[in-house]
Amino acid sequence: MKHISTFSVQVRAELDDEAGVWVATTDDVPGLVAEHEDLKQLFEMVTDLLPILIVENNMMPNLQEAHDVPVHIAAHALAKRNVLIEA
Repeated sequence: MKHISTFSVQVRAELDDEAGVWVATTDDVPGLVAEHEDLKQLFEMVTDLLPILIVENNMMPNLQEAHDVPVHIAAHALAKRNVLIEA
């Protein structure tokens, strides 16, 4: 397995509080958009989708051998709620 040190994927996972799901996107691999209500399951989806999208987008120079591509996922959540303070 070949490690390509110059190529890695930076993925953003953001909580859509209204929909109750995490949404993952990246600028590094065209077409990656995934959502799931569970963050761990979202990470699994992303790691399943990335190899497919990287090949479909012809992003690997040599498909005659396996490549180990680092994936970095940063999760961010901002949830808003109102609380009632009784008089």
